[in-house]
Amino acid sequence: MTDERRGNGVPATSPLTVPQSLPAAPLPTLRPSLALLTDRYELTMLAAALADGTAHRHCVFEVFTRRLPAGRRYGVLAGTGRVLEALAAFRFGDAELGFLERHRVVDDRTLDFLRGFRFTGTITGYAEGETFFPGSPVLQVEGTFAEAVLLETLVLSILNHDSAVASAASRMTSAAVDRPVMEMGSRRTHEQAAVAAARAAVVGGFVGTSNLEAGYRYGLETIGTAAHAFTMLHDDEASAFASQVAWHGVGTTLLVDTYDVRRGVERAIEAGGTGLGAVRLDSGDLGAMAIEVRAQLDELGATGTKIVVTSDLDEHAIAGLAAAPVDSYGVGTSLVTGSGTPTCGMVYKLVARSDAAGRMQPVAKASAHKSDRGGRKAAARRLDEDGRALEEVLYTGPDEDVVAWEPRAGGSGDDGGRLRPLHVPLVTDGATDSRWVGAYGVQNAAERHASSRGELPRGARRLSAGDPAIPTVVESLD
Repeated sequence: MTDERRGNGVPATSPLTVPQSLPAAPLPTLRPSLALLTDRYELTMLAAALADGTAHRHCVFEVFTRRLPAGRRYGVLAGTGRVLEALAAFRFGDAELGFLERHRVVDDRTLDFLRGFRFTGTITGYAEGETFFPGSPVLQVEGTFAEAVLLETLVLSILNHDSAVASAASRMTSAAVDRPVMEMGSRRTHEQAAVAAARAAVVGGFVGTSNLEAGYRYGLETIGTAAHAFTMLHDDEASAFASQVAWHGVGTTLLVDTYDVRRGVERAIEAGGTGLGAVRLDSGDLGAMAIEVRAQLDELGATGTKIVVTSDLDEHAIAGLAAAPVDSYGVGTSLVTGSGTPTCGMVYKLVARSDAAGRMQPVAKASAHKSDRGGRKAAARRLDEDGRALEEVLYTGPDEDVVAWEPRAGGSGDDGGRLRPLHVPLVTDGATDSRWVGAYGVQNAAERHASSRGELPRGARRLSAGDPAIPTVVESLD
């Protein structure tokens, strides 16, 4: 009735009244297919190409960046293993096809093609963990236009994010020199990005992560003990420390700056003894505080107790602590956001395709400020006699010559240096090379990065703005 009133005094017909029955909205779900993690125009291009007969032309797409972010002297390729893992889930099932059909994204011919889609082409690229420079063809996707064009957004979304994080991680571990750096940024990013960032951080030299899902998926070392909340839960700091030591053992790390740092250190040693593993500092002037805490620990006889510092660190803050008695670092926000550069600016461009007669032809974009060099490239790094990188060399020319290129025995080049080829097989006729996926892939990527960064000129590690560490040159095989 219109004059009937509810217990809160609101008339039944009031616009504030909640209807008894609401139409059910489907809850978002995590689906096993990754096929819709893409942009609509890739499917509409496919539809038009299927209609005009060009969809099955043989094509080569390359991933590269036209320039490095401001202040960066090199980039670090990361995410390649995740791209390869994602290929297996890039499938169009009934749910995905139904969505495309209901929203009239594509026609029936395209739906039929997508229903049986499997990538059967070939992917080559730089080994994950390799350093890269402007123009470096870090990934080459080869197959029909129909197959290769569909992967653009998936490839770029993974590589741009992961490479940005790994590039930041590399700068941080360079600044830390031999001191370990740990990732703890899960609470500062999307939950799935947190897993990817933890993986990329390890590629860039970090020794572990606080993220358990990343540890589970990729076999990463996981770290973490207690936050300020654990200390404040207890009636006093001493009982909190005693509880943590009782559970974790004396090798644990105690957070000593919830209240007064000096008293915190005293209570930490009282709880764990002089064999306490470490104390953590998470606020204040970390450099000055580390000096004071180191002196106090030594006075108390805890000469082997280490000092861990956290609190909004980035590569510049880590470099500023080089002279402080710090043993390891924990980094969060700056790491998972790429330390101010959350993307690498990578693009996915068609560089060669077969013509109507089946001959491969170079193609290139000529737009102002976005012009590219057409044709497939072979890539190598020229090294001097001491193994230091001199330049990135890209070889162009007739497609069959580029495919067949390999360095001549004994090296080549006017400088007498030798060449290290950069491309490795990743996927061959649809079959993924298992060296680059899973936990083993991360381990390989971290090792490749350490080796690749180690061969760069010493100035490459400077944090100040400057040109790329080595130039990129193009040589023709004509």
